[in-house]
Amino acid sequence: MPVRSPSRASWLALAVFVAGVGACTAPRPGPSINEIFAGSVMREGDAFVVAVGDRVNRAANVTSALGFSDALRDAALLGGDTIRVGDTVAVTVYENVPEGLMTNFETRGAVLQELQVDDDGYIYVPFAGRIRAAGQSPEGLRSTIARQLDEQTPDPQVYVSRESGDGASVSVVGAVSAQGVYPIQRNTRRLTAMLAQAGGTSIPVSNAQVTVSRGSVTDRVWLEDLFNHPELDIAMRGGDRILVDQDPRRFTVLGATGTQSLIPFETPTITAIEALAQVGGLDPTRADPTGVFVFRDEPAEIASEVLGQDDVAGDQRIIYVLDLTAPNGMFLARDFQIRDGDTVYVTEASAVTWNRLISTLSGTLGATGSAVSIADGATD
Repeated sequence: MPVRSPSRASWLALAVFVAGVGACTAPRPGPSINEIFAGSVMREGDAFVVAVGDRVNRAANVTSALGFSDALRDAALLGGDTIRVGDTVAVTVYENVPEGLMTNFETRGAVLQELQVDDDGYIYVPFAGRIRAAGQSPEGLRSTIARQLDEQTPDPQVYVSRESGDGASVSVVGAVSAQGVYPIQRNTRRLTAMLAQAGGTSIPVSNAQVTVSRGSVTDRVWLEDLFNHPELDIAMRGGDRILVDQDPRRFTVLGATGTQSLIPFETPTITAIEALAQVGGLDPTRADPTGVFVFRDEPAEIASEVLGQDDVAGDQRIIYVLDLTAPNGMFLARDFQIRDGDTVYVTEASAVTWNRLISTLSGTLGATGSAVSIADGATD
């Protein structure tokens, strides 16, 4: 039985099939509006799709709070001249006799330098013995040494000065001009003064954060807040660790925008409008201004307020919808705050999607038409 060649109808049926497959696999930057809404819990998905309005803005706009706890804020200023374990002091003794215990006719003053306060808080002074220095001011230590020496030499004159030491020192690291370990002195008893001692920050102040660790307590503040809220300019304590670094938060912008990028926060707060502006705004040839979405995992307490439900348990996936064409859409987008880890996605206009399908169909049908012509020639 002879084998029949494929007819024109068969080739056309194949063309339609190939065109349909091509339309289904046409490239695009992401899901459509309908596909996003299909992900709602009201349909077949596991996310809540929420239109942004004034109430939602009030519920969702929760700025991450930074500040110092009472454990750091309640510490009083250290005495500028208080001697502490690990400090170094210098002692000078003058005697009123030609031949004294530590002086002679030619050298009337004996200078004892670099006397370090030991772990028990004491220093050793010849002929006076071990003397407790920790907790005293230089004046108090002077009187103590003078009393001890007065029993062996008449009316000794003693001078004591506190030198720099590691008894009350602070380490400053990170984005500062001069990292190092600095003693707490009269002019560096507060946080801002200690930062100035380290040369100030080497990153923009607008997104610089300062972390202070004291024992088991670690808190963080915005650098600008140290100047706007003087109560945050805490007193330093020996052993404090200060880290200055850049805001680590990030968000992502995808879809029909000028560029698509992972963007760091440059200020403590960023709104949806500002986020779009940082990537060049909406692409005027592709974007659908009614389809600006913000994808976010909301903690239960915020999700409960946003959804108006009392039975919310655990983090919830929420997709916020911003319609920039609405009468107050631009205002709402201007007020909606972006948070760390957010994904901002702008959908394509339906006309763009349609044009892409037509283009794909045209290309596929053109290629199939050539195949049909070749087949016709083969059957002639």
